[in-house]
Amino acid sequence: MDIFVALWIGACLGSFVNVLVHRLPREQSVVAPGSRCPRCGVSIRFYDNVPVFGWLWLGGRCRSCRAKISLRYPLIELLTAVLCAGLWWRWRPDLAWSAAAMVVAAALVAVAFIDWDHFIIPDELSLGLLGLGLLASPINPLLWGEHWLARLGSGLLGAAAGFGMCWLTAEMGERLFKKEAMGGGDIKLMAAVGAWTGVLGAFDCLMIGSFLGAVYGLSLMARRRLKRSDPIPFGPFLSASALLNFFWLIPPDFLFRLTL
Repeated sequence: MDIFVALWIGACLGSFVNVLVHRLPREQSVVAPGSRCPRCGVSIRFYDNVPVFGWLWLGGRCRSCRAKISLRYPLIELLTAVLCAGLWWRWRPDLAWSAAAMVVAAALVAVAFIDWDHFIIPDELSLGLLGLGLLASPINPLLWGEHWLARLGSGLLGAAAGFGMCWLTAEMGERLFKKEAMGGGDIKLMAAVGAWTGVLGAFDCLMIGSFLGAVYGLSLMARRRLKRSDPIPFGPFLSASALLNFFWLIPPDFLFRLTL
């Protein structure tokens, strides 16, 4: 697969991510009807719906009513394209695993933006990722073992560990701060992340995600743009840490060893 093909596939996945981000929180079908302008309701022509380029040649406006189309649409498509191309480059020539990793990257981008906007992580994404992670475990190089049964067991243990660690963190946070520290969506997402990355990968993702979330929250509080009682979406930071794990930028047991 050529890198430009991977970029294009990623951009198309990013276009579908935009559909997920808009429709899942509203409990709308992601299959039908086709894409349309949210203001005038006119269906978007297929040649205007080309990822990234469609927004550019429309000048960021609806062809029918001239309403502005948010810049976030092409940015999500571009982000997903770059992530997918990077994952293909990282894991080539394993096409099956590269394709699976690209789908996961797109789903994590959707999780991040939905949670950022609505403070929810739809079950369609978290549980879908969990099931897909277990199905893909035989080809997953992030999991322990060579035999497919060993990798399936590693994925199951990772899912249980991700769920358990996040649930325990949520319980401790609620007792400590007297408010909900994490939602159920975060816990299910961590189970899904564990199914893909294994026990040590789940530990890394939870620690790195917590660190990123803490840095973000503290920086906003330092600028008085956030109160201690204000909620912070955790999904974007878990998604970012999971993507770091998928690129295998650090050894899976790196943080685990540091804590010993």
